[in-house]
Amino acid sequence: QVQLVESGGGLAQAGGSLRLSCAASGRTFSRNPMGWFRQAPGKERELVATMNYGGDTYYSDSVKGRFTISRDYAKNTVSLQMNSLKPEDTAVYYCAADTRTEYGMTYYAPEYDYWGQGTQVTVSS
Repeated sequence: QVQLVESGGGLAQAGGSLRLSCAASGRTFSRNPMGWFRQAPGKERELVATMNYGGDTYYSDSVKGRFTISRDYAKNTVSLQMNSLKPEDTAVYYCAADTRTEYGMTYYAPEYDYWGQGTQVTVSS
């Protein structure tokens, strides 16, 4: 019933841009952190960016200055604007929500309990 659905993935050239969107339904996540994670083959799922109820953000060092997370609390969506893409950004990108945290911030994949299906991002050199 609760769903998070990502869209916007695809192929981009190095230096290019993509914008990922995640539409949530079934409940509101306005009180909860929502974030983006990514997983490349053979690697652990890692944080990309997260935003809490009040708009506080956190970015991994690898994407800081290039990616921007945003939320529309009324529409129950979260987006990730990815600029200056690099081949090492290639991964499956997931949006997620941590319903066990309210009015706070969390940073680690095991803490997030709702996940989208993922969308592939491939950056060519």
